[in-house]
Amino acid sequence: MKTVAFITLGCKVNQYETNAMTQQFIEKGYEVVDHTKKADIYIVNTCTVTNMSDRKSRQMLRRVKELNKEAIVVACGCYAQVAKEELEKIEEINLVLGNNEKKDIVEYIETYIHHQTLHENKEDTLHIKTQSNKIEEDVKASQNEEITANAEKNNITKNRVETQIEDVMNQKEFVEFGDITFTEKTRAVIKIQDGCDRFCSYCIIPYARGRVRSRKPEHILSEIQKIAKEGIKEVVITGIHIASYGKDFKQEYRLIDLLEEMNEIEGIERIRLGSIEPLLITEEFVNRLEKLSKVCHQFHLSLQSGCDETLKRMNRRYTIEQFQEITTLLRNAFEDAILTTDIIVGFPGESEEEFEKTYEFLKEIKFYKMHVFKYSQRKGTKAAVMPNQIDGNKKEERSRRLIQLSNENEKAYNEQYVGKEVEVLFEEEKNGMWQGHTKNYILAHYKTEENMENKLIKLQCKEAEQEYIIVN
Repeated sequence: MKTVAFITLGCKVNQYETNAMTQQFIEKGYEVVDHTKKADIYIVNTCTVTNMSDRKSRQMLRRVKELNKEAIVVACGCYAQVAKEELEKIEEINLVLGNNEKKDIVEYIETYIHHQTLHENKEDTLHIKTQSNKIEEDVKASQNEEITANAEKNNITKNRVETQIEDVMNQKEFVEFGDITFTEKTRAVIKIQDGCDRFCSYCIIPYARGRVRSRKPEHILSEIQKIAKEGIKEVVITGIHIASYGKDFKQEYRLIDLLEEMNEIEGIERIRLGSIEPLLITEEFVNRLEKLSKVCHQFHLSLQSGCDETLKRMNRRYTIEQFQEITTLLRNAFEDAILTTDIIVGFPGESEEEFEKTYEFLKEIKFYKMHVFKYSQRKGTKAAVMPNQIDGNKKEERSRRLIQLSNENEKAYNEQYVGKEVEVLFEEEKNGMWQGHTKNYILAHYKTEENMENKLIKLQCKEAEQEYIIVN
């Protein structure tokens, strides 16, 4: 039995797809082992959202070869999709596959192994010299010519990196892996779409993932029904740009229609949305959403900047005034709404004045938590060649200020829950405390000897720390 190990970098979509690839190997009789162990095959599902992601992908690809010099090392995913030439130069890599190739990864690897075996047989044949039987020698020479011709036809050389990457920009349909259940402790992650049409100036992902392709609703609902039967209470909706779900369908069917159908599935208690485009939030959307009892009241709205001038250079398609109206809509509809966001500091041309506008806007909005990223030039994007790139020290200082603001907001919000009852879905035990999340995604700690895994119960908040609350 051959062994295979996976390393997954990046987002929940990559994690979902790794789970799908894992199941393919299991069905073919492979044994899946931890990536820190010796394996016959190592697969690195790469990320390319930043230059740091690229660097980490390369590091992982080199590192796994140290565990087994004879292993086959495969690079797949987003970095492989957009930078195959860079990866082909790394001598530790044997096979480079794009995003669409993940669905057939076992076939690609087994074809690669077959090609290598052909070359080994060819080399063995070249060294066979049978002096006593000229006929046998002629036959083997003929076989050798055939093997060589096949190898040249397929453009294969011994130990050469093989590459199979389809142009995702031409992909029109969602690539269906089948019913895949990727679980995070006690919740399941469901991929509902792929691709993005927004083309923000700092982002390479549309080139790595292609245009928007939505998964058929009947496939999504079928998978969630199976998940419910397994006793999993919470599902997380993920994709590259889930706000665009359904825009490629001929019939009128969008994300809110899908959520309404999901809300009717018996056994599912919580439906959590992944990161969403702010412009998805309209009055009609919120009016329909607030009728859905299972939808969690935590909304991750990717803002990126609190300054209109910066947003325009980023090619974000809203203003801070529109964004403020969106947050008001959500907070009016959901009293316990928690809003989180992503912010980029040090975007090209971000002056001190622009940053201060962002800082003041963030103070006003009072996000529960902000994920702060220092802008990193990404080759292949418009922002990478923009003038007025920002000094690293300025990025660091701006990042520090926003993280401090985020921490203050989180602590202040948690303190509002002291003395109140909250409903917690528990996931795991750490250091003698059971941990879980409220419906609006506040981390809760509970000290008990009882096994609380996957239990959904109401408890009272007794204390509040910056990153969690304590319940009993």
